[in-house]
Parts: sequence; C-alpha cells; structure tokens
Amino acid sequence: MEYNAKAIETKWQSFWEENNAYEPKEDKNLPKKYILSMFPYPSGNIHMGHVRNYCISDAIARRFRKKGFNVLHPIGWDAFGMPAENAAIKHKTHPKDWTYSNIDNMRKQLYSLGFSFSKTRELATCDTLYSKWEQSLFIDMWERGLIYRKKGFLNWCPNDKTVLANEQVIEGRCWRCDTQVVQKEMYQYFIKITDYAQSLLEDLSLLEGKWPNAVLTMQKNWIGRSEGLSFKFLLERPLEVKGETLEAVEVFTTRPDTIFGVSYCALAPEHPLVMALIQQGLLKEEIQKQIQRMQNVSIKERSLQKKEGFALGINVIHPLSKEKIPLWVANFVLMGYGSGAVMGVPAHDERDFDFAKKYHLPLKEVIASEGNRQLPYCEAGKLINSQEYDGLDSKTAKQKIIDYFQRENLGLAVVNYKLRDWGVSRQRYWGTPIPLIHCKNCGIVPENKEKLPVKLPEDVVINGEGNPLEKHILWRKCICPKCGVEAQRESDTLDTFVESSWYFLRYTTPPKKREETILSLEDEKYWMGVDEYIGGIEHAILHLLYSRFFTKVLRDLGYTQQSEPFLHLLTQGMVIKEGAKMSKSKGNVVNPEEIIQEYGADTARLFILFAAPPTKELEWNDSALEGAFKFIKRLCARIEKAQKVNALPIIDSNALTKVEKFARKKVYEALKKSNEIFSYESGYAFNTLIAACMEALNALSEQDNPQIWSEGYFVLLNVLEPIIPHICWELSQQYFHLENFKELSIDEKALQDDVIIMAITINGKRRAELEVALDTPKEVIIDKAKVLVAKWLVDKKILKEIVVPNKLVNLVVV
Repeated sequence: MEYNAKAIETKWQSFWEENNAYEPKEDKNLPKKYILSMFPYPSGNIHMGHVRNYCISDAIARRFRKKGFNVLHPIGWDAFGMPAENAAIKHKTHPKDWTYSNIDNMRKQLYSLGFSFSKTRELATCDTLYSKWEQSLFIDMWERGLIYRKKGFLNWCPNDKTVLANEQVIEGRCWRCDTQVVQKEMYQYFIKITDYAQSLLEDLSLLEGKWPNAVLTMQKNWIGRSEGLSFKFLLERPLEVKGETLEAVEVFTTRPDTIFGVSYCALAPEHPLVMALIQQGLLKEEIQKQIQRMQNVSIKERSLQKKEGFALGINVIHPLSKEKIPLWVANFVLMGYGSGAVMGVPAHDERDFDFAKKYHLPLKEVIASEGNRQLPYCEAGKLINSQEYDGLDSKTAKQKIIDYFQRENLGLAVVNYKLRDWGVSRQRYWGTPIPLIHCKNCGIVPENKEKLPVKLPEDVVINGEGNPLEKHILWRKCICPKCGVEAQRESDTLDTFVESSWYFLRYTTPPKKREETILSLEDEKYWMGVDEYIGGIEHAILHLLYSRFFTKVLRDLGYTQQSEPFLHLLTQGMVIKEGAKMSKSKGNVVNPEEIIQEYGADTARLFILFAAPPTKELEWNDSALEGAFKFIKRLCARIEKAQKVNALPIIDSNALTKVEKFARKKVYEALKKSNEIFSYESGYAFNTLIAACMEALNALSEQDNPQIWSEGYFVLLNVLEPIIPHICWELSQQYFHLENFKELSIDEKALQDDVIIMAITINGKRRAELEVALDTPKEVIIDKAKVLVAKWLVDKKILKEIVVPNKLVNLVVV
C-alpha cells in the first residue's frame, strides 16, 4: 500500500471527532485512568516541547483505553497573563482577541497530531465561567482568613508609572523604556500558604517513589523547615520614630550554640528600623542613597550580587555577654525570611565570614574545630569561649541555651520556614479580577457570590502605562454589598499561577454540571487524583507546590477529598538542537507544522517517542526523522503479505520452520514489552518498545508464511497504535476490521525456544557451544558435549560431569 500520510490522518481525525471516540464514559463502575499533561499557554503556535509532552500523555491514554480503562485525557489553556498585554501594545489588538485567536490556531495544530483529548472537557482560564468559580473560591479563602492585604515591594518603572513583573525587568531596567527599575512599596494581597507549610512538607512522604527524587528535594528545600531560637537584641539606645519607640531587633537562628560568636547584626534594606532611620533623616546622605539603591534591586538580582553592606552607626546589646554589637544593613538579608534580621557569626558561617572579611569585622571562634583551625568552621563541635557552656557539644548546648532563653523570657524555641506567603495581586488588566470591594464604611468586603463573575471591561486602553482597570472609573464604580453605599471595585487581578493551581480539578466536572458547581463531588471522587501528570522540570517548585496547596485548601473547604493532586509525576526532558534548547533567539527552532506537512503526524510522533526515553533530553536529528518515516512506509508496504482476518490466526507451532518461529517470538516479545513499559515504574521507555517492533517487522520479513504475517500485523498494529495511531487504524480497518484494538494475550509458547545454546566448559574454562532441543536428556547432552571438546580431553581423566539445565555443561578433569 502507498503511504499517503495527509489523506490517512485527515480521514481518521475526522472519524474520531465524529464518533466522540475519546470522551470519558459516564459508567463509574469502570476502572479509571486520569492522564494529564500540563496545559499550554496560548502563545500562537505549538513548539516541539509541546509535541513531546502531549505525545507522551497521548500514548499512555491510548494504551489504557485498550486495556479497558475509562480514560480522562483533557486539554485546556493557561490563558491569562502578561504576554497578551504585550501583544496588545505591539499589535494594537485586544488581549482577548489575541488570546482566543491563538487558542483556535493551537487547538488546530494539536489535533493535527491526532491527540486523543476530550473535547467536551476543554477549558480556558480566561473564560468567564472559570473566573466565576475562581472568584468564588477566592471569597471562600478570604472569609476563612487565608487571604490578607498588606504592603509589599514591587518592581516599579518611574517613567511608565507602572508595576512590572519580574519577567519585564531586564538587568534591572524596564523592558519597554530601559529606565532603571525601583522597588516601590504598595498594597498587595497575599495567600497564607505558610499555614500549610508543615502539611506540604509532611505529605511529600506520600509521593516518595511516585515523584522524581529531585523534585521532592526541591520542594522540601523550598519549604525549608528549620528549628531554632527567636530572640531580641536590645538597641543600645531606644529610637523614637513617629511617636513609636523602637527598642529591639528580633532575629532567628538555627545555631544558638554559636551565639557567643556574634560580631555583628545585619538588617534587610527594607527592615522597619532602616526605613525609620531614613524617614527621620538619621543616616548620612551617602549611606541613605546606597541603602535606597539596594532597595531598588529585585530579590532575584540581589541573590546574584556580591555581598555588600553599610554600618548604621548603631549598636545592639548581646543578651548574654552584654557586649555592644554593631548594626549593619546588608543586601543578602531578606525581609521575606524570618524577621529580616540576622546575627552574624563569621567564624562559623560562610556567608557571614565573607561579609566580615570584606568589612574587617572580628571573628570570634566559639566551636572547637578539632585540629582544623581554618575558619569558617561550620560543623557541630565542642563549645569554647562560651562562658558556662564551654565543653558542651553543640546539640546539648543548643537545648540548654534555648531553655535558658525561654526560662528568662528572653526568647522562644520556634519552627521557621523559608516558604513565604504568596503574593497574588497583579497590577495589570489581563487576569482574573479580584472580587473585593473597597467601601468607606465597611472597609474591604467581598462581592456577593450571586453577582459573580466580576468580568473584565473590554473598553480599555492598554499602552503599558499603569493598570487599565485602575483608570476605568465606570467599571470600578459599584455598590457595597454590605451597606449599600457607593464603593469601588478592587483593580488588581490575580497571579496566573492561581488559575493553574486548580484546573486539573475542574476538568473532572462534566460540561452539564459546570454552570451549577465548581466541582462535582461525585465526579471528582471518581477521577481524582491524576494518575499520571506530565510536564517540564521547570515547574518542579512553584506550580507543583501551589497545586498541592490549593488541593489541600479545597479539601478543607469541602470541595474534594484529595490531599495530594498528582499520584505520579513524569518530568520530560527538553528538546534540544545542536546542544542547545530550541529557541527563536538561537535560530534552532524546528516547526512542528512543517514536519507534519512533509512527513505526517505519525512520523513526528514516532521520532519523538523513539529518539530518547521521556525523562531524558531529546537531541533533534534529521536523519532519525527520515528513519522514522521509512519505517512507517515499510509497515505499509509489507502488510500486503498478510491475510485479512477478524481474529488472531490459530497457528500450530510444531509445523513451523525455525525462521517462522523466530518471527513469532519477536512479535510476542514486542507485545510483552508493551505490557511492561506502560507503567510509572518502568519510566515509559517507548524507545525500547519501538525498537522491539522494528525487530519484529524485520523478523517477519525473513519468512513468507501468510498466517505468520497476519498474526504479526494483528499484534504489531495493536502495540503501535498508541504511538502512530493514524496508520495503525488505517491498516487495521483494511485487514482486521479494527478487531485487534483490544487487550491481547501473549502466546507464551511462541516465546519459548525449541532449541537452546549451552556453553561447554572444562574446569570452568569455556571451550565450545552446543545447540540442543529443550527436552534433550542429560546423558545425551553430556555425550554430545564430549564429542565437541574431545581434543581437550586427550590424556585427561573426567572426575565430574555437571549439567546446569539450559545453560552449560562443565567437565572437571585432571
């Protein structure tokens, strides 16, 4: 048969759509599989990373359908966000038009690859129905005390007078006008993810062996649980600021055993004490300018900078030694962790050591370094120079010092986390409006749920200057739902991470129930959790952490019974070319549409799944793509040797030649491999399965028995269907009436060899090989072996004859 990829693929994509072939069934008595790839941002065109991601999930989904599972395999669009506003400015279009146009285009591109997505479960996070339920959930969290408003620092462009996302800050400057970005303190909304820090940490144990260890470690480190002592350094002299008396600086340390080694304290540039000193004009003008320069550097950029700081000219008093300790401001201290102040112990901490060496601060050694006098010594040990605690080991000293601080009301034993509350408000248009109202009488109150969704106005001007919603007077004008007076809507929109933190739950709600409820408990209980979640390692921290958090919140709100959303996680490797990740800037992008046009979707799918295991990087290779195309053409050409049948032929193995038996063996080895590789534990090694199918086709080609050809294709089309579905459906329809697309049993007899190769050794040294039938008696094997190694037995006496069944014959001689 001539291989016409375009005609075949168009035919079967139309067939699948017309027959709703891939919609999940309503029968909840069936075993289920929920297979999900991370949904894409509708940027305009799919790329090879998308192709790889969805090829993996589609192969898994198709395989489980054949095994009789009820499969949910949905797709949607992570559709809000900054790029749409950038496009509105660049192309003078509306973000909504740009987004939905891109969705239409990318949907067409994805379906051209034959992906078996459920069309009825599709969603876009910018749909007003999705926003309605997200706003309802926001209100639930607000009323539960999980969301609050406070001031925080944001990237601010003084020229454009607008807040910038981190992605819009390039080397400290505005992406549009190149103005130096500053940090501006503004009101923001925060979600109290820290309330769930311990639960998020503990439940990682439920995912061991089911998620990659590297991801679990990254999650654990990001949450960053630490136990230690929280206490205060009293200021040498209290400061009066705006009628308020500042008397102390609070710090947290995980190493109270090093407390006598403190030689300085350091504050974050945004620390309230530093801000008070600046506001009161109590710092030298030059130091004030330098501190403000630090404040205007984003947290991300600070982490990349060299450590620097400035002495504030103020001392604090050591709570135990009563020594005066100088107070500094330092760029490496963050307000987001602890209290925004640290005690500097340069003799026993690398960061503190670097800072102290730079500014010639003293090093006070308080942990004996056991012969290694090089500082900093950061390990535990025996205390020295620590008054009554000298000689104690670090563990004992820690506890005794904590006990003393608590007994004397000087401090507390606390558990701290690196994890900070999640700032979710964004000062831009294209996002979910925060459903809160500012009332002069009632303060901040949520909108009535009956009036949701709060929709975005479409008559806005987007020019990159400020927040269009804040300027839309008519849209902001509203009535307070609590007291009925005129009020104003909140103009901030939600971080797009919010939308992607619960979309997988929303997919479980069937279309007929989507208007009435955020989640159908009956359907959610059946489908959740996600059996296989597939996506890039770049989402290993924030997206997965936020998704885990939202699942727990929804559980506590009564919307789900799940504690963890993703039962298994597969992080696929990047697609690279010439050793680098594909990107337009590098000029190494491969266009999927061009590949499909020239070779067909099945060739693209076969190459993507054959070139590398899913978790490894995939190096683009044009010759390998050609090889995949040639294999499919061979598959088409050689099927003419098969007979058209409705079921597997019944074959008498005893009547077959050696070559025919070998062909059957290779076919059933491919089927066995298919049963083995479709599991999380196996890593979905599609490349080994495809290799087995190629070997089977080669073996079939070495014989001419039409029954063997029919059986071989009956099985191989079944095995290959998840990978190259279009051609498999076409050939199966022509030859087998699609009767082979169900779970097939392995003919174990076909896997057995009639003959075996046995090694012959003399005193353990290999001398020859013997081919014998499986049921050959031991005596006959020994006799045949002796003949083959006769020249090594001359003038030798055989002491022992050993036969290891199906493996070897060993003759012990002297």
